[in-house]
Amino acid sequence: MRVLVVEDEEPIASAIERGLTTKGYAVDVAYDGQAAIEKASVNNYDVVCLDLNLPRMDGLEVCRRLREDRFAGGIIMLTARSAIRDRIEGLDQGADDYLVKPFAFSELLARIRAVTRREGGLREPVLNTRGLELDPNTNRARRDGRDIHLTPKEFALVYYLARNEGRAVPQEELLEHIWDEHANPFTQTVKVHMNNLRRKLNEGFDEQLIETIRGKGYVL
Repeated sequence: MRVLVVEDEEPIASAIERGLTTKGYAVDVAYDGQAAIEKASVNNYDVVCLDLNLPRMDGLEVCRRLREDRFAGGIIMLTARSAIRDRIEGLDQGADDYLVKPFAFSELLARIRAVTRREGGLREPVLNTRGLELDPNTNRARRDGRDIHLTPKEFALVYYLARNEGRAVPQEELLEHIWDEHANPFTQTVKVHMNNLRRKLNEGFDEQLIETIRGKGYVL
C-alpha cells in the first residue's frame, strides 16, 4: 500500500515514515497542507495520515478538500487535540479514524489495517491463494505450509499480485503502489526485486507462481 504522511514536525514525520517503510509500505511525506493536496492530486494513495495543526492549510481543510476531490482512500487524523468536539469535527469533514498523540506505532499500524479493510472490502487481513498464505499483519509468507522469508518490499510485491490474481499488473502500477515518489521508473528495480521474489517463492517447487506477460506485466 502507498501512504501519505502529512506532518509538519520533521522528527515525527521521519519516525512514522521509517516505521511504515520497514513494514513494506510505500511512504511519501508532506510537511504542510497545500503540499498534501498537491501530492494527492498526482499520486494514488491508499491511506493519508493527517496531522491537524499544519502550515498553509490546516488538516481539517485538507480533509474536506480531499473528499471534495473524491479521494476514496482512508484518512486517519493524527493530532494532540483530544477534545470530543475536535474528534467529531474531523470525522464530519470526512476522516475515517482519529488517533490522539502521543500514540504507539503499533496502534497506528492497526488503524491503517482497519481503515483499508473497510475500503470496499478490497483488502483482507490474510490472503490464501495457489498454496500461498500471506499475512500482512506480520509480513509472513508461507507456501504449502513452508515459511518463506521475504523482505518487506518482496512481500508487498507478492501481496499486491495476490490481490490482483489472474490480472497482468504492469510495472508502472507496481511502482506507483509499492514504491514512493522518489522511485526512478527507468531503473530495473522492479525486475530485480521480482527476480529475487521468484527465486524465493519457487525454491523447492516445480510450479512457477509468477508469470511475465510480454507488454502487459506480471501475473500470479
